[in-house]
Parts: sequence; structure tokens; C-alpha cells
Amino acid sequence: MTQITDVTAYMTELGQRARTASRALAAADTHAKNAALNAIVDDLENSRKALITENAKDLQAGKEKGLDEALLDRLELNDARIDGMIEGLRQIAALPDPIGEIFDMNYRPSGIQVGRMRVPLGVVGIIYESRPNVTADAAALCLKSGNATVLRGGSEAFHSNQAIASSIRRGLEQAGLPSDAVQVVETTDRAAVGDMINMPKYIDVIIPRGGKGLIERISQGASVPVIKHLDGICHVYIDDEADPKKAFDVALNAKTQRYGTCNTLETLLVNDTVAETILPALAEAYLDKGVELRGCAATCKILGDQCIAATDEDWDTEYLGPVLSIRIVDDLDAAIDHINTHSSSHTESIITENITKSRRFLREVDSSSVMVNASTRFADGFEYGLGAEIGISTDKFHARGPVGLEGLTSVKFIVLGDGHIRQ
Repeated sequence: MTQITDVTAYMTELGQRARTASRALAAADTHAKNAALNAIVDDLENSRKALITENAKDLQAGKEKGLDEALLDRLELNDARIDGMIEGLRQIAALPDPIGEIFDMNYRPSGIQVGRMRVPLGVVGIIYESRPNVTADAAALCLKSGNATVLRGGSEAFHSNQAIASSIRRGLEQAGLPSDAVQVVETTDRAAVGDMINMPKYIDVIIPRGGKGLIERISQGASVPVIKHLDGICHVYIDDEADPKKAFDVALNAKTQRYGTCNTLETLLVNDTVAETILPALAEAYLDKGVELRGCAATCKILGDQCIAATDEDWDTEYLGPVLSIRIVDDLDAAIDHINTHSSSHTESIITENITKSRRFLREVDSSSVMVNASTRFADGFEYGLGAEIGISTDKFHARGPVGLEGLTSVKFIVLGDGHIRQ
């Protein structure tokens, strides 16, 4: 670990280098950026043993510190997860380059043409916990979208992140791009985070990825704009016109496919007309997987001792574990009202065969991803074809939902004339 005595001076120098690299990267063509991504892929492939060795150091330290199983799972790098990183980079390389795209060109009465061009944000700062694969995903998305990036991973993944950073640096150099285009902070001192989120001269936007506590601290303390989501309180509503098999499959998958993710189902809403038919079988499946059920009075009446009474707090809780809240509602209006009251605006899904109801749900539910007859677990940049996501935004500015390449760009107005002057 690098010994850094003056953290502020170190972060300032890092920011200056990132700003300089961002100018070179903004001018890089698609071929150079893709060449760098492919070189990073090759280096990661050739560095598997080193990556797993360095990750083992983090896992051992995590166990000694008493990290829980969920955190250790997020921290682990194995061949399958390295394959996932590599596939993500390959997908990003194959995606169209958004930079330089010109659109909305129109002639004005004066004779000039006015339109917009897509451009990089500049320097993106990313602060994240546990998952070392974020280092590769974030670097690749920023690189393809023409942004330099400063990455600050959690101390628990220090060795893993530095190993991945070495592959990224070698790939950039091989492609003739500045190695400072992607910099991974080399200190675990928390003061680095405070400096990083208050360097608007060098960093254009901050993206925090991690628990609610981390994101709240970043949002409250930053003078740099923040793209964020705080909670993943996601809902599935089973309508009275739902196909029973679809309802069963989606509701079970949305909760149990993986517990500790922000797009996991936390509250199941069921129309009272079908509750007695659908809930018993679903409850049995949940209980077989070890899920604790907390329900409204009507739910508890149907499920008996399979369910405990939910509190008001449950409807506003992101469990990130094998716990599910269930509420029986009168109709679609009640479901939409519950979602817009208690949701964190992340992801919601309706199970119905009624097209009119599905269109209403899509239009009236105010979340960053809204689905029909699909598991909330699909709310993910990889699944959306973005290659990988740099984060999910539940804000309405500047990006919303999974943030991929386009979410890492801005636009500028361009004007084409032929000696035109304003009269």
C-alpha cells in the first residue's frame, strides 16, 4: 500500500492529472478507445491468477475483520466473475460510440442550422464499496464515453482494485492513450473521499455506489454534482387479470434470485380478488427458500402462522435479505398509490394480461424502471444492453435508471452558418 502523508496534496495532483487526461481522451477516436478496451480484456485474461491471488488477500482480511457473508460474497473474485468483467468490457467495446453524435439539426428563419452534439462530461469520480468488478465496469464505461475517471474503492477490496487497475493502465498505454485517464486512488485514508467530492475544479460529477449510509454521506457533503440512488425498495403488483404462472414465476424470481441487490423485490402487492388463490403457493415457495414473510392483516388471515404482522416501517424498508413484505390491495389504483407513496423510485413491475392496465401502470408509476410481466431483477445495465452500468440513478437529473454510456455524456449546442450575421 502506498504511504501517502499529505492526502489533500495527493488528491489535488491526481485531479490535475485526470483533468489533463480528460482533454486527450475527449479527442480520442473510437478506434483508439476500443483498442484500449480490447487490450484491457487481454490483460485481465492473462492476469487471472494474479487477480485471484490479490483478491484472496482481501477475502482473508475481510474474514478476520468479521465481514458478514453478504459482503464477502460481493468482495469475491472468481473465474466466473472475471468472465463477467471481461464480457462487460467486450460488450462496451461493441457498442456505438456516443461521442460526437449530432442530432436535432434544424434550419432557423435566419438561415443558420442549430442542433446538438453529444460530448463527454469530463472527469467522473466514482466511490464504491466491496465489489471489485466495479473497477473494470466503471473504467470501461468512462473510457468509451470519453471521460477520464478517478476511482475510490473500499478499503476491503484494496488489493483486488489495484490489481485490476494495473491491467487497465497497461491496456491504456498499449493503445496509446494516457494512463491517467483511469486512476484508482492508492490510499485507504477516508480523507481522500472528502477531498474528492469537493474538487469541482477537477471532477465534474461524483457517482457513489454502495450502501445507503455511504450515499447519504456523499450527497450531503459534496460540492460536486452527484448521480445517485439511496434505496432499492422495489415492488411487484399481481393484478386480478394476471396469468397465475407468470405471477408465481416473476414474484419468486424477483425476490429470491439474489437477495442483496438494489433491484430485488422488497414488497409484493396482490389484488384481493386473486390473493387467496395465489398467495398460499407463493408463500410455500418463499418459505422453502428461507424467506421471512411480513404481511398486512388480510395477508396474515390467508397465510396464518406462515406470516407475521407487518409494521408501518416495513413498507419503507429495503431488506437486502430474505425478508418480504406482502400487502393485499383493492385494485390498480391502490397499488399505484402504495408504490408512489413507499417506493424509492427504483423499479416496479405489474403482472397482468390487461394491456390498458399495463399502459396505465407504465405511465403513472414514477420510478426509474417500470416493467410489465418481468422480474425487477432485470433492472440492470448489463441486462438492458448497456454493456455494464456505472450506477443506477433514481434522480430525474441528469440521468435516470441504469447509467450507461449515454448517461455519462452531456450535449452542447452547435450552429452551422455560411457567413450569417444577426440583423
